[in-house]
Amino acid sequence: MVSTAPAVKFGIDAFAKTRFEILPSSSSEDKAAAIRAVYRQVLGNAHIMESERLVGAESQFCNGTLSVREFVRAIAKSDFYKSRFFQSAAPYRFVELNFKHLLGRAPLSQAEVSTHICCCVERGYDAEIDSYIDSDEYQTAYGENTVPFFRGIVSQVGQKQIGYNRMFAIFRGPAESDKAVKYSKLVAAVAGNMTTAIKPPKSPAFGSAYDAPGKRFKIVVAGQRAGARRRLATTTYVVDGDNMTPQLKQIHRTSGRIVSITELV
Repeated sequence: MVSTAPAVKFGIDAFAKTRFEILPSSSSEDKAAAIRAVYRQVLGNAHIMESERLVGAESQFCNGTLSVREFVRAIAKSDFYKSRFFQSAAPYRFVELNFKHLLGRAPLSQAEVSTHICCCVERGYDAEIDSYIDSDEYQTAYGENTVPFFRGIVSQVGQKQIGYNRMFAIFRGPAESDKAVKYSKLVAAVAGNMTTAIKPPKSPAFGSAYDAPGKRFKIVVAGQRAGARRRLATTTYVVDGDNMTPQLKQIHRTSGRIVSITELV
């Protein structure tokens, strides 16, 4: 079954999409449309070659062996997703996009981001993906048979304004491709618990412009590797906002666990 969400005018119309829910009575055409919607949502609007499609998972979905939720999980755990959003992006960007692709919203706090970075480092890639798809939030928002969609606009009742604003920072419309940006757009705002201004779309200057120029942050890290040994004590870094993403990459490479990130004033 396919139902269309009401269109909203002006800047937020980009969030108004067709909502797909698969029912026992859904036709093969409905399922094909849902497959396209899952690829578009989970892969951040990436162009997919025929050779890159998950043919086996698609077949299982069409014959009812896989639910929408499990099809989403298969794509998020695929080499396609992993190579574009985990192996080639900053750790904060990876987590930021997982929120966007799998929960349909932006991260709301440093605690949320830190929890997921620690999950990925300590329990592995698959556990990080499962932590979104198996969450109560996913179940409440989408259940087993609804394709994830952006909830920044349609679920504003009871939601914080900060989440609404941040959604605009990571979603700039249906023509955007998430694989084009490797750095986090929200690392400074989330780490410093700062508001995010809604800005009109523009061509991004790929680099660290979103990191937080002019600000400084203290990062406390535990359990980093030093050669073949692992440090038991915590390590503290004081980092300029311009260098947040490179520093986080270095921490990730040495398997450090981020304990906290606080803005220095």
